[in-house]
Amino acid sequence: MYLIFAQVVGWLVLLGRSSAAKDAELLVLRHEVTVLRRANPRPRWNWADRAVLAVLVRRLPDWLRQRQLVTPGTVLRWHRRLVARKWTYPQRTGRPPVDDIIAALIERMAHENTGWGYRRIQGELLKLGHRVAASTVRRVLKRRRVPPARQRDTDPSWRQFLRSQAGSMLACDFFHVDCALTLKRVYVFFVMEVATRYVHILGTTTNPDGPWTTQQARNLLMDLRGRADDFRFLVRDRAGQFTTSFDAVLADAGIEVVKIPPRCPRANAYAERFVGTVRREVTDRLLVINEHHLRSVLDRYVTHYNHRRPHQALQLTPPRPDHPTTEPNRTSIRRRPVLGGLINEYEPTAA
Repeated sequence: MYLIFAQVVGWLVLLGRSSAAKDAELLVLRHEVTVLRRANPRPRWNWADRAVLAVLVRRLPDWLRQRQLVTPGTVLRWHRRLVARKWTYPQRTGRPPVDDIIAALIERMAHENTGWGYRRIQGELLKLGHRVAASTVRRVLKRRRVPPARQRDTDPSWRQFLRSQAGSMLACDFFHVDCALTLKRVYVFFVMEVATRYVHILGTTTNPDGPWTTQQARNLLMDLRGRADDFRFLVRDRAGQFTTSFDAVLADAGIEVVKIPPRCPRANAYAERFVGTVRREVTDRLLVINEHHLRSVLDRYVTHYNHRRPHQALQLTPPRPDHPTTEPNRTSIRRRPVLGGLINEYEPTAA
């Protein structure tokens, strides 16, 4: 309103001027327009400039209309643009953006299932109530730099193989202990149920040859009893104690022996972890007198390991707990020493 008022006041002042002054001003303005056209032949107009020129251009004679910056064609084009803007509905920018939660779920499915393509992920999302196109899945994975399934679906690593087969897998290995008095080296052979971390100490010997190891395989099948059918693989290293007869005993029970690569102890990570645990908690902190003493110590420790010791992989629960979880309202706790106080177990006192 202020601009309109100022323009009207200017026109009123213009009416009071003489014709000679107006003619001189027109000549000056024409010359200024000519100079400005040299610098910018196509100036930019805002909506107010277009409105003023569109109204005043109709009052000019035809010969002067051709010399103006705004031609009749320009005015008609402005009018057509105004009409088109009136009847144009708001334009959509395309498909709505994908929710961040769905995008994160798509990326998670692609990483956790390397063989799933775009349509497989699309179908899994549809089961969860998310209707997403396969092209959207592709766009999300491309934006997050996740390669297609044919590039992600490679041969599984040892870690992936061990995790996927943990429920039907056994792991075995040897570790040795040097006796304090006789200085003999005693070898301990054990087998672990990978899924539950339950450990079987099969035997100790100073001469772990092939026949002895084969007999321990038979003892393992006797310990498993009817549960031997639950296991499909046994992971072992390439030590000379594991002979063909050892593998044959397990193969007769339907258990396939998987050899780890040479000089790759991490491929048998579960067994190696147990060896480190038993060394840190028992054998490195205790003087073992002889083989009989070692068997007694290991029997007591394995009982603690299988039934009382919490495991991180099992949500801090023992492999096979021999007592229920204590209610938190009990306040009287009793300490029970194991191996002469080398290890402590805690349990509530009887009410």
